Amino acid sequence: MPSVEHEPPFIERDLAAPLRERLRHYPVVTVTGPRQSGKTTLCRTLLADRPYVSLEGMDVRAYAQEDPRGFLHEYRGGAVIDEVQRAPDLTSYLQEEVDRDPAPGRFVLTGSQHFGLSEAVSQSLAGRVGVLHLLPLGFNELARFGGPAPELLDCLWTGAYPRIHHRGIPPDVWLRDYFTTYIERDVRSLRNVTDLAAFSAFVRLAAGRTATEVNLSALAGDAGVRHNTARAWLSVLETSFLVTQVPAFRRNLRKRQIKAPKLHFLDSGLLCHLLGIRSREELRHHPLRGQIFESWVVSEVFKTITHRGREPRLGHYRAPRIEVDLVVDRGQRLILVEAKSGTTIASRFFAGLRGLAASLEEAEQSFEQRLVYGGDSRHRRNDTEIFPWNRMLEAEWG
Repeated sequence: MPSVEHEPPFIERDLAAPLRERLRHYPVVTVTGPRQSGKTTLCRTLLADRPYVSLEGMDVRAYAQEDPRGFLHEYRGGAVIDEVQRAPDLTSYLQEEVDRDPAPGRFVLTGSQHFGLSEAVSQSLAGRVGVLHLLPLGFNELARFGGPAPELLDCLWTGAYPRIHHRGIPPDVWLRDYFTTYIERDVRSLRNVTDLAAFSAFVRLAAGRTATEVNLSALAGDAGVRHNTARAWLSVLETSFLVTQVPAFRRNLRKRQIKAPKLHFLDSGLLCHLLGIRSREELRHHPLRGQIFESWVVSEVFKTITHRGREPRLGHYRAPRIEVDLVVDRGQRLILVEAKSGTTIASRFFAGLRGLAASLEEAEQSFEQRLVYGGDSRHRRNDTEIFPWNRMLEAEWG
C-alpha cells in the first residue's frame, strides 16, 4: 500500500467551492499548481472518503506504468491520484475507464509540475476533465490562521506558501530549501534545461526585473544565454506558476503603447529570497520595494480570480506619459489599478489612472479606478477608490 504522508492542518481554501462544483460535472478533475501550494491537503480533506495514492514512490509508480489497467481497476471506485505526471501514459488508460463509466467526480489528479500534467491531460482527457489551479495562500486565506494581523513588510517578506505558516518555519530557511528542491527535482527533469547553475542564475536575474516589462534580449545578455533559451526558461517559470506575464492592455485606443508584457513573481517571499533580502528591515529600505509591492498586488488579484475557478484576464498599460500598473478585464467593465507601497498618498499616484481614464471615456468604455497603497485608511478621492493593502480583497476583482 502507498505510504501516507502526514499533512498539515487544513484551513478552508477558496478553491474548495470550485473543486466541489467541478466534481459534480466531470468524471476527472485536475488540480495543478506550484510545489507545496497545498494541493494534496485540499484534495485529501475534501475527498476524505476516497483512496489516496501518490505516484511519487518508485513502487507505486512502477505499478501504474507497467500495469495501468490493473492499477486503475484497483481504484475503479474513484481516487485522488497525486503526482500523476510521473506516469503520463496512465491518462490514456484513464480515458478508457471514464468512457466506460462517465459518472462525475470519480478521479482527482494533482501534480506539481503543471507542464507535465497538462501535456498528459490535454492529449487524453480533453472534454472529460475540469481543470483548476491552486496557488499559495491569498491574503484572505492567511487570515484564517488567526493570530495577530501581519504588518506589510512581514507579509511581503514571509510570502504565502502554506507550510511556512502551518509550521512556523523561518521563511528564509524554508524558501532556500524550496528553491533548491525546485531546481533539483522539477527543473532537472526538463530537456531544455541542461545547465542548472545557469538556470538558477537566470531566475535570480529575472527576480530583479519583477514588475517591469519583459526585455528578453537584455535578460538573455545578462544571463549569458541565447534569446531563445531565455524565452524557453521564462516559459518554464510561468508554467511552474512561479511567475506570470501580464500582457499589454489594448482596447482600440488611439495611443502609441508599449506592447511588451510585464513580469510578476507570484510569491513575494520567494521573490525576496531570490533578491537576497534576508530580513524585513532589509526590505524596508530596498530599492525594489515598490516593485515587490506591485507584484504582490498583482499576485493577490491573480490568486483571487484563479481560486474562484476562473481565468484571470489581466493587462498593464503604458503610453507616453501614462502608465497604469494593472487593468483587470471583467468584460463589460474594466478595473484600473495603481499600486504604491508608500503610506502617504500623493497626488502623482493618480496621474496614470486619469490619463487612461480619459482615453477610455473617449472610447465609451465602462471602468472604475482603484489605488492600493501601503497605508491603513480606506476612502475615496474624486473617482478613485483607495484601498489599504490589507483591505484590498474587500473589493470584487473578478
